[in-house]
Amino acid sequence: MTQAILETTSTRTESELGYASYRLGEYQFSRDRNFVRIDWGKAAHLIPVDQFMTALARDLGWKFLYGWIFFDDVFGTVNHYGQVEVFAGKHNPAYIQAGVAHSETFPTEEILAVFRAMTQDWISEGYDPLAVPTQTGSAVGPKGKPASVSLTRGFTTPARRLLGMSGDAQPRSDAAGQPINPSFADLMFDKPEVTVEPGFEGQLHAVNVFDHIARSEVTWIPSTVSATRDSLFCMSSEEHVLPVTHGNDRPEWFIQLTDEIHWTIQDKDTGSARGRVIMRAGDVCAMPADIRHKGYAPRRAMLLVLENACAELPELYARGALPPYPVEF
Repeated sequence: MTQAILETTSTRTESELGYASYRLGEYQFSRDRNFVRIDWGKAAHLIPVDQFMTALARDLGWKFLYGWIFFDDVFGTVNHYGQVEVFAGKHNPAYIQAGVAHSETFPTEEILAVFRAMTQDWISEGYDPLAVPTQTGSAVGPKGKPASVSLTRGFTTPARRLLGMSGDAQPRSDAAGQPINPSFADLMFDKPEVTVEPGFEGQLHAVNVFDHIARSEVTWIPSTVSATRDSLFCMSSEEHVLPVTHGNDRPEWFIQLTDEIHWTIQDKDTGSARGRVIMRAGDVCAMPADIRHKGYAPRRAMLLVLENACAELPELYARGALPPYPVEF
């Protein structure tokens, strides 16, 4: 199925550097030594290749996440859950005013196939878009040997009920070859003691999720550690800069568990500044449904995100049936 999609939706033209070009609807994607070029007839846009690839790798791994993923202030994707909108300048006032903004919507599997082909062709050995900056390597230059790193690592199977339960997603461990990251070596990783009344054996479970997240090889990749109907607890370790700007289609609750993260907050549609939030261990904040945000972590930190996965929420917020913020004071 994927191969058929690639044959009908993307055209490949080898460049002098060895890289293929790809077409998706009206979009033409190509790259040179330093930049990815996106053409859509009305205009063209350049994104530094390392910035594009770090954003693309996470957009794919997240399956386009909730809402908007801005690669920069011009290009990005919107998840419509079954379909994905690809936009260029649609949320940039200058592009709108110039009349060159563009967007197209594709079936999710179609865009996944083309974007995956890009990562396979444009990422060479020695470059790892999921690693922290000191381990990333370089994305620039001509095409080399195929990459040897997995771009799916870190995107764990989400817990259906609670991480570590019998038959559910299991936590990372030494046995699986996943050591504690040195940045979290000072944390406590004791296993919880669970005592139940007779007759309730197997019905109560607990896990030290700090131990699970401290073993994450990559950053800015949430791991769903518990689920109660549509309520999800997602944890991740964060370091340096979130490679994308995330635009919400519903509110998110953030709880800072260790260290600190600085967030820049912008208007979702225009990108104008709305505020700046500095979260330190123990702080709680809500990201409204009408903003985009980008995080900066001075050192590796743990973040807990509370998500409401109710499928009706995006439409309710989009038409104003619910206020964009989750609580009034």
